Amino acid sequence: MQPATLHRRAALTAAVFTALFLVLLALVATHWGPLGSTDRDIVVALHRSAVEHHGWTKANRVLTDWVWDPWTMRALLAVAVGWLLWRGEWRLALWVAVTAAAGTALQQAIKAGVDRARPQWPDPVDSAHYAAFPSGHALTTTVTFGLLLWLLTLHGAPAKWLRLMAVVAAVSVLGVGFTRLYLGVHWPSDVLAGWLLGAALVYAAIASYGYVRSRTSERRASPEGKVRS
Repeated sequence: MQPATLHRRAALTAAVFTALFLVLLALVATHWGPLGSTDRDIVVALHRSAVEHHGWTKANRVLTDWVWDPWTMRALLAVAVGWLLWRGEWRLALWVAVTAAAGTALQQAIKAGVDRARPQWPDPVDSAHYAAFPSGHALTTTVTFGLLLWLLTLHGAPAKWLRLMAVVAAVSVLGVGFTRLYLGVHWPSDVLAGWLLGAALVYAAIASYGYVRSRTSERRASPEGKVRS
């Protein structure tokens, strides 16, 4: 597939994920009844299990607070950015850093704007700061592993490594979402919103980087550095 086609498809995918996120945002902001009922049913069932199974709850806290914590994810991306800078790939390093920063800024802005309350329990098993929507853990993990998969693909990683990373990414993205629900600090729609917005950011980064790179290639290939019509 041609690079131009790739970045157009990425842009379309980013638009689809953004549209789905905006629909979910509207449902949450308007307190749509069926969504609220589904959210409550799921978290109540999971919280009951968390209260009864202390060992499993502790394992989920370790995973969410250390393995898939947003700062752990940002550290992984910082290593990737450092590696790109060491290789002299300044533009790509900038793209990764800006995408990660945009994800953090965007989710905090939306949290403040929507100001959705987290689930409240008489017997909580964990606590969390800031508003609920969207889940910062879900968004950051999605952005991190999406960008890492993209970087591996760009650098021609062997198929077996791509498959392994895809498995790790899927387990991490789904796993962190489960931990946030199991520990009773998010509604399911918060987690879904984090996944959707994170995926939109990754595909937007892929699309914009592909567009800029293709335009740069055209300039270099055209006489006097001008783009051919």
